[in-house]
Amino acid sequence: MNHEVYLLNKHQLVTEMCVCLFSILVSFDHFQILRAIGKGSFGKVCIVQKRDSRKMYAMKYMNKQKCIERDEVRNVLRELQVMQQLQHPFLINLWFSFQDEEDLFMVVDLLLGGDLRFHLQKKVGFNEQTVKLYICELVLALDYLQRSHIIHRDIKPDNILLDEHGHVHITDFNVATILQGSETVSSMAGTKPYMAPEVFVSFVDGGVGYLFAVDWWALGITAYELLHGSRPFEIRSCTAAAEVLCIIHSQQLHFSCIWSPGMKHLIRSLLTRDPSSRPSSLSEVQASPYLADVDWDAVLQKSVPPGFVPNKRRLNGDPTFELEEMILESRPLHKKKKRLAKSRNQPSNPLVRSSHTHTHTHTHSLTATKTTKLQQPARYKP
Repeated sequence: MNHEVYLLNKHQLVTEMCVCLFSILVSFDHFQILRAIGKGSFGKVCIVQKRDSRKMYAMKYMNKQKCIERDEVRNVLRELQVMQQLQHPFLINLWFSFQDEEDLFMVVDLLLGGDLRFHLQKKVGFNEQTVKLYICELVLALDYLQRSHIIHRDIKPDNILLDEHGHVHITDFNVATILQGSETVSSMAGTKPYMAPEVFVSFVDGGVGYLFAVDWWALGITAYELLHGSRPFEIRSCTAAAEVLCIIHSQQLHFSCIWSPGMKHLIRSLLTRDPSSRPSSLSEVQASPYLADVDWDAVLQKSVPPGFVPNKRRLNGDPTFELEEMILESRPLHKKKKRLAKSRNQPSNPLVRSSHTHTHTHTHSLTATKTTKLQQPARYKP
């Protein structure tokens, strides 16, 4: 099979897999593109405004051809499948998904406060009360994911966005997994410095697998990093799995003398090496004496003001993304409408041309955004 035929078959496979995940009622033409703001697991991200409601969103988009060539189809569809099930105050929520000949699109909550990695790099000093609130908000989100049978598997500052008031929201579900029944997970996924020891045990020794506790370990690593400015263990993405285990089990945790005993105890418990002894549920974390004064209903309602509020007068992210989109991108989004109109009249891409000659049942989901309606997730109920 030559490369072109292989890509064509993959293109048709993506078509069939996408049928139930994209909306017939919404298309690219329903949105006005305002500016590019970044890159994520799904691809590139821009700010858009829905033309009828005038509401602002973030639009994440990925080129189909690149998605196929990079073998990312499964991750993209998994992220869509997961996000369609979710709706929570401390998650990035999905509102629309659709596609055209070139791209897959996800329209999600727009948060302009930047991610926690950006603020760490800007040397923002998060005080203990601020991190305490972050922990509480993230605990509520992780509890919701757990009750939805979902392991995120990539909790880290990069994947935690702030809204304009400073509240946290978990994003990027491209390596998340949905558990069925009593099964465990054994595959290695995520970012090594934030991955729990049982993930590496499963990979190195073929252990029994892992469950939701891996997200709570990552929460502990993240909380430590926000307070300290660096992670508790010297682990990099290139560190071998066996070496990671050695580091985790041999290195001692060092806490700042200015942290309260309660915060030290909470982080130490989240970084318990044995997952069966690690707090991995809302009730177990709430049992911490350090959190006895927390009004959890107020936290859920976002009534507790964060100690750090992002600067609303500037873009809390890399400003070069917009320039890159305009100058370096071979198929810039702001020229899509004119480009697609031309290609539909004079098709030159063999993949697109072939898709028009295939059966109506599937090809329209790739070429004209004609697919089943995206069902919105039920509103969150605590």
